[in-house]
Amino acid sequence: MKIKLLAIGKTDDKNLQILIDDYQKRLKHYIGFEFEILPDIKNVKNLSQKQQKEKEGELILKKLKPTDTLIVLDEKGKEFSSVGFSDFLQKKMNSGIKQLVFVIGGPYGFSQEVYKKTQGKISFSKMTFSHQMFRLFVVEQIYRAFTILKNEPYHHQ
Repeated sequence: MKIKLLAIGKTDDKNLQILIDDYQKRLKHYIGFEFEILPDIKNVKNLSQKQQKEKEGELILKKLKPTDTLIVLDEKGKEFSSVGFSDFLQKKMNSGIKQLVFVIGGPYGFSQEVYKKTQGKISFSKMTFSHQMFRLFVVEQIYRAFTILKNEPYHHQ
């Protein structure tokens, strides 16, 4: 299995990007991992929230292959502990899927078209995080999950 993380818009903070890059590099020891940035939507001031979600949704859906398993990172999704998230990833690997795709949506969430293609929703917290920081949290938690699965000392209980 491979894991892909999709996010709208680039990370502006160089310090966050350095940390994201570090965890991406660490992850390559465990699994094929790709972090793809989708371009920001142009002229968002002229778009309604719904129109912006639809345009972002089109970008997201164009990046999916028919065999991909799509999981949206959504505040209304299922919450996991770090160990629970590692179990979730193990079950996905055991199921034989080719690629698991996590998506961080734009500021207003996802279009209905994206939700229709989704095979699951995960919430990292009831709190709201900046999209910039959240990318780091997601990559770190994927890394943490693999260290848990490999019984490595990164995670402490």
